[in-house]
Amino acid sequence: MSVSEGGLRLSSIPYTPLPPNPHQRNVVVSSLHGHLPSHSQNDRCLSRGVTFAGILLLLSAAALFLYPSKPSLKLARVQLNRIGVKPSPKISLDLSFSLTVLVRNRDLFSLEYEKLVVRVGYRGKELGVVRSEGGQVVARGSSYVNATLDLHGLVVVHDVVYLIQDWAKGVIPFDTSTMVDGVVGVFPLQFPFKAKVSCGVFVNTKNQTVAHQDCR
Repeated sequence: MSVSEGGLRLSSIPYTPLPPNPHQRNVVVSSLHGHLPSHSQNDRCLSRGVTFAGILLLLSAAALFLYPSKPSLKLARVQLNRIGVKPSPKISLDLSFSLTVLVRNRDLFSLEYEKLVVRVGYRGKELGVVRSEGGQVVARGSSYVNATLDLHGLVVVHDVVYLIQDWAKGVIPFDTSTMVDGVVGVFPLQFPFKAKVSCGVFVNTKNQTVAHQDCR
């Protein structure tokens, strides 16, 4: 079929689509700018990390500060009331000590001690024990506990030779051990504790006074 228009001859040619190219690939190009972290995102991540680390540090410091510790004991005063050695019929010892123990609570919680025990010995051998009743020490406070040990006619079988020698020298070394146990904290968070202090007490037999004491 042909059409003539204005001297121009047009002919109708059927259109045949091009076959698909088997090697053709669709490539999608996208900008990487939107996927790169911006400076503000980096700053936010860094700020969160610093905040988290600060919170952990504060919690650790609070746990360390609030965790209860043992009370401290100190033999504040030792007074010799009486000392004497009887040579017959057996060598025996009359001894009387008055002791004042300072119990200091270093925690933010009050502590309750069930008992306070003081032991007195000579050259590693126990001579006597005295026990006091329990009590309470307020938070960040201290309390004085008094105890008196009386020994009458104590027969010294062991180390009797050393006792005679020390008596002749004028100074007798005694060993004291003070122990206290109880609980510290608030219910139900109460923690048991045991504290101990050992002291060497050197008694002057001439004027019957405590010449020196060494605690550890």
